[in-house]
Amino acid sequence: MLEIKQLHSIKEWKEAFPVIKQLRTHLDEESYLELVKEAMEKENYKMAALFDDETIIAVTGYMPMTTLYNGKFVWVCDLVTDEKHRSKGHGKTLLSYIENWGIKYGFKIISLSSGLQRKDAHRFYMDKMEYDQVSYVFLKKL
Repeated sequence: MLEIKQLHSIKEWKEAFPVIKQLRTHLDEESYLELVKEAMEKENYKMAALFDDETIIAVTGYMPMTTLYNGKFVWVCDLVTDEKHRSKGHGKTLLSYIENWGIKYGFKIISLSSGLQRKDAHRFYMDKMEYDQVSYVFLKKL
């Protein structure tokens, strides 16, 4: 049975790591746990996972934000389905969960960025989830 649960504890974050690692390949478990803890404490970051019985098959991280560009909105930081469970609608299930969460708490915009190389993800966001491509994201390492 599929069920979405919020992840609050270190134990739950550790259970989600093998799936998150498929998206965030640069992270080891220790740095991942430190970042999740800090983001939750300082940025109101939230994690949710889609479970098939007791197994995590997809994970998302998101947070409410306010900027001059978007006003009050929800930023999707992470969205990944375990490679063994892809193309079964699980990403849509989690993204719809975030959209419903946003509506419940009065947000009017959901926003995210996606790596230039992730062409399948772009098709998913635009064709299946009806997101518009409105900008490029730029990054400079200091």
